[in-house]
Amino acid sequence: MFNKICIIGVGLIGGSIASSSRKHGLCREIVGVGRNEENLQLAVKLGVIDRYELSIKQAVKDADVVVLCTPVGSFKKILEELKENWSANCIYTDVGSTKESVVTALEGVFGDIPENFVAAHPIAGSENNGVAAATDHLFENKRVIITPVKQTDQVKQKQCALWWEGMGASVSEMTVKHHDEVFAATSHLPHVLAYTLVELLKNKQDEQEIFEYAAGGFKDFTRIASSDPEMWADICVANGTQLVKIMKELERVNQKVSSLIEAKDKQGLLKVFESARQARAYFLSL
Repeated sequence: MFNKICIIGVGLIGGSIASSSRKHGLCREIVGVGRNEENLQLAVKLGVIDRYELSIKQAVKDADVVVLCTPVGSFKKILEELKENWSANCIYTDVGSTKESVVTALEGVFGDIPENFVAAHPIAGSENNGVAAATDHLFENKRVIITPVKQTDQVKQKQCALWWEGMGASVSEMTVKHHDEVFAATSHLPHVLAYTLVELLKNKQDEQEIFEYAAGGFKDFTRIASSDPEMWADICVANGTQLVKIMKELERVNQKVSSLIEAKDKQGLLKVFESARQARAYFLSL
């Protein structure tokens, strides 16, 4: 489908894009670029990419697709480098978990959003990090959200969507604002809760005993606290407005449950818990 794909940031997601594109015959050459040469060497050794560059300018030369797979906080600096050799024939895209921050970075660097930038977000991942965790099937039967704006070229958007579909993903669209609202609630908030719960328990005096006797539910609930801290700190800052909004709503629900517990109101608790159980059952049936 493409002659050359350039992956900026060859970690779990970037490496999986490379591996999946290769598996499905979607490109002829894959070039990686990043700041950690040891990681890039490992990516070549594992067969994830064909070769690497330490210079973005060299890496993107003659590329058909350039994918930003670094933490969203790094996008502005990377876009400034890309701007120097921007190609109208190339599709530029990203995998960022926040989209308003991407729009802001693009406008800050270019003054407007280039028509050949197609913002995207694959709803796939793992608590494991790095290129060694990359797989060639990460996106199979997973969703990819594309968040076009009025400037987005429809031909480039269609090509980007077909590429993701070629990796086995189901592609849908959202507005930038709606995307950030949805994922503040369904992804960003759960990660914050996992991190803060572990931090809370870590700071208790009986730390060793708490973790020693923690059951499977604790392990399941806190699994995502093993995710990349830098990436999630960036996401929280980038989507701060929507995230703080949903966190305040959570505070109100927590206060309600606390009041029910203090009042020994079993029926009130049953009502909340049953409502939540039914909502989760509906979610699992989708």
